[in-house]
Amino acid sequence: QVQLVESGGGSVQAGGSLRLSCEASGYTYSNNCVAWFRQAPGKERERVASITSRSGSTNYADSVKGRFTISQANAKRTVYLQMNALQPEASAMYYCAAPASLDYCYTLWQHFNAWGQGTQVTVSS
Repeated sequence: QVQLVESGGGSVQAGGSLRLSCEASGYTYSNNCVAWFRQAPGKERERVASITSRSGSTNYADSVKGRFTISQANAKRTVYLQMNALQPEASAMYYCAAPASLDYCYTLWQHFNAWGQGTQVTVSS
């Protein structure tokens, strides 16, 4: 059974940084993908960044390019999301997720079938 556990959320002032962690277990991590999503109240869940476990290829939403970095420590089966220059609009619940297939790594949340419990990020102005 796939398990994903996020940590690292919290409250920060605008311009600050946070690093989220996602520890994965229970599936073939070596040939898969992990993505970070976020969802603010009343808004659609959006994909923030993805990384493929084997090649380390990454993909970002335009809204976070240059400020967020996704990375992984394969030996630890852990994926990180470093978030810099945070603004209040980044406030949301952040989830890590794994897709049904590697082909869906850069796609919408509907193609992801394993989710963590989420970690809250709040950015104050």
